[in-house]
Amino acid sequence: MGGGGFPIDLVLFGMIAAFLVLRLRSILGRRTGYERPPQPYQPPTGPTTQGPVIDGRAEPVAATTHHAVPEPVSALGQTLARMQEADRSFDPAGFLDGAEKAFRLIVGAFAAGDRTTLRNLLSDDTYRAFDQAIAAREAAGHQQISEVRAVPGVSVETADLTGTVAHIGVKFVSDQISLTRDAAGNPVAGTDAVTEITDLWTFERDMSSRDPTWRLVAAHST
Repeated sequence: MGGGGFPIDLVLFGMIAAFLVLRLRSILGRRTGYERPPQPYQPPTGPTTQGPVIDGRAEPVAATTHHAVPEPVSALGQTLARMQEADRSFDPAGFLDGAEKAFRLIVGAFAAGDRTTLRNLLSDDTYRAFDQAIAAREAAGHQQISEVRAVPGVSVETADLTGTVAHIGVKFVSDQISLTRDAAGNPVAGTDAVTEITDLWTFERDMSSRDPTWRLVAAHST
């Protein structure tokens, strides 16, 4: 998937914000070395506070996105089959559709400081990290601009089922704009150029639960 007092408090909050930004680079992605030519920023046209959770049901996705589901005979495919035995409603292709939607939603919600949306899609520990970063950004008077322009690839990289608790690691290859501006509108981090970012996010769900939501429990950039 902050501001403070003057002048000493502002410096302190700036240091805290910088630390949390570095910490969250593993959650929100980093550049992989390829950067597209700069393009003017255009705000997203849709709301960031609404959107489907990962519920295992296949829904239409953008034609430019490639969803890679493991072969049934592979080790990953066999683990996913065990998840289907634990919950007959689970569908790997539907899961990847939902994972992409959650990825877009989480990135947008973090930029907007939408804690309500994040709380519903993140584990407790992951939510605390996001919440701290949002608070520091608010205290510093910074604005985060994040826009997922495209997600060319989504694939299952890891899968584990321990008892009824399932973990699925998903690799996202996305084209994003990620830029932080200060209170005066000056850029302090990131770029307004479209950048290719690769992330590995791990989602968790108890397959015996009636709650269909897969929550983000871990993430890092590759």
